[in-house]
Amino acid sequence: MPGYNIHVLGLDLSFSTEAPPERLNKAVDFLQSRYDDLENRGRHLSKERLLTYLALSLADDYLLDKDKLQQLEARLQQIVSRIDISEK
Repeated sequence: MPGYNIHVLGLDLSFSTEAPPERLNKAVDFLQSRYDDLENRGRHLSKERLLTYLALSLADDYLLDKDKLQQLEARLQQIVSRIDISEK
């Protein structure tokens, strides 16, 4: 498993993961971009508060995407059921 040493959000991190470097770099860039956006709007908030807002924002995005995925899967199941019925 490849090991990484990265600098993100002012922290140096070392870890191993199966994720390819391109995916890791995209994740780091995404986090840094979201953090910078919050920091620019944050009116001198502490780093802890900014990181908490970032975590809440990412959790909200995740939950919305999870709901959308469930809706799409339900819709696909309906379509597959119609195809199965029409083939009989």
